[in-house]
Amino acid sequence: MSEPAAPLTNEPEIELLVRRFYSRIRADETLGPIFEQAIGDDWEPHLQKMFAFWSSVMLMTGRYKGQPMVAHMRLKSVEPEHFDRWLALFRETAEDICDAETAAAFLQRAERIANSLKLGMFFNPATAEIRKNL
Repeated sequence: MSEPAAPLTNEPEIELLVRRFYSRIRADETLGPIFEQAIGDDWEPHLQKMFAFWSSVMLMTGRYKGQPMVAHMRLKSVEPEHFDRWLALFRETAEDICDAETAAAFLQRAERIANSLKLGMFFNPATAEIRKNL
């Protein structure tokens, strides 16, 4: 029997990546206002939720209990092209924080998540109709 592969990341690295990423988001002229409108002045609860989310995604901890699609569908100011900017900032941050293999793993998952949200919010007739009515 082979040993399971060691995780590529850990909780402290996830927290560092998330904090630095959202610092960049807040400073971004395109995404900053969208996030500020949705989150307000107290970012810590959102950051804690994102630590749990990425812990669940990367380490399979099961810490995240939210519904990302529902949360994002409520954001009326989000447009499909915003996901490209989000991914660019995430890529920069992951490459700054992580070694190449870990950054690639984060990016692979981030791209899947962004594509799934974008498809669900804008290109699936059933969910697009739900979003319109939220």
